[in-house]
Amino acid sequence: MKRRQMLAASPLLASASTAFADPAHAPLVATALDYIEGWYSGDAARMERALHPDLAKRVLKRLPDGRRRVEHIGALGLVQATRSRAGQQPEAARREVKVLDVFRGAASLRVDAEQWIDYLQLSETEPGRWQIVNVLWEPRQ
Repeated sequence: MKRRQMLAASPLLASASTAFADPAHAPLVATALDYIEGWYSGDAARMERALHPDLAKRVLKRLPDGRRRVEHIGALGLVQATRSRAGQQPEAARREVKVLDVFRGAASLRVDAEQWIDYLQLSETEPGRWQIVNVLWEPRQ
């Protein structure tokens, strides 16, 4: 029953530019926004706050022969890339956040960014504090 309610409410769920239906999702959305807005603005402190130290961010890159290879970056590498302003984007860059599912201390979110889609897995690392543990992403092109 709870799953059906969530699906029925999904159009109301979080976007950075709209209100979200469940106030309990506010810390999840805040973590996702620290991640994407930290990347866009080069704010390494925001990025670091959003990430679990054991983060795994992965993408399956297409090789010239059509096969796909997993590329990986960890929390430290992502924070360093943020600090170097590698992802700097205009203030108006896309940053839509959707809460897909929450169960106890685990959550899945989707971030629609300017050049890619991120699927985030978050864990409640201490009461009220959520951090991103895994990211699987795909470029838009």
